[in-house]
Amino acid sequence: MDPNVALSKEQCATLERQQEEMKNKPYREALGALMYASVGTRPDITYTVSTLAKFSQNPGPTHWTALKRVFAYLHGMQHYTLTLGGISSPILTGYCDSDGMSNPDGHPIAAYIFTIREAISWLSKRQDIVCLSTTEAEYIALTHAAKEAIWLHHLLDKVFPKRFKLPITIYSNNQGAIALSKDDRFHTRTKHIDIRFHFVRQYVEDGTLSITYLSTDRMLANALTKALAGPQLTKLAGAIGLQTYKYQANCTFLVNMPARPTRRHQQSTQSSRNASSPAQAPDANQERCTKTMVPQS
Repeated sequence: MDPNVALSKEQCATLERQQEEMKNKPYREALGALMYASVGTRPDITYTVSTLAKFSQNPGPTHWTALKRVFAYLHGMQHYTLTLGGISSPILTGYCDSDGMSNPDGHPIAAYIFTIREAISWLSKRQDIVCLSTTEAEYIALTHAAKEAIWLHHLLDKVFPKRFKLPITIYSNNQGAIALSKDDRFHTRTKHIDIRFHFVRQYVEDGTLSITYLSTDRMLANALTKALAGPQLTKLAGAIGLQTYKYQANCTFLVNMPARPTRRHQQSTQSSRNASSPAQAPDANQERCTKTMVPQS
């Protein structure tokens, strides 16, 4: 998405000519395809997809152009894949960010991304509440990241017992939010914050979480809160594990791969092989089941 173009409801199709033009555009279908990629393997388009989804009821030509730009970006990055693994001492690390007070309606976007060297979990979501300061918006984003960190550690500890150590480091680029997570004293400017957002203090106090400052230019979650220019987005995409897939496979799979043969069919095939009858034609199912791969020339 072009960082110089701000999408809004004022750009929705209001004129009859625009509505007739957008009627033939597969906006929702294309958006659904992008959502599938965003949730599964492409955290770099999560913010853009989340923004475009707000106009799915009545998109305008500007929204359609922005959506096509996402496909153009993915086409240019088609050889990049989310690469996982290859590390002997895995460490769960979190990054959280918010767009602060940039939205006119006061509803901030909270974003986080967790990595075990590469991205394994991410979120970019508009909050339901109105924030009165950037510190409050960042603190709420930190709370959502803390909930995800605790759940991820419980899950990983079940699969890999005692391999992921505590505390879990969560990086934030707001000093006020970090101070608020470590200080339970009464503050006039933050006394209105709902008590449910203060639960992060308990996990900081007992050593489960460690909230650490990280500058904005190194914040991985920054790409999930705002539209970035091409070079910045590509740099962050590489940092979260999107790498060029240079290895070319030496064989291709058949599109219509047959189902796994049953035990009865295998026994029947083996008996036919042992019969040594030259006039017997090869079984068609056997021939299909053996062609699972086609080597490239």
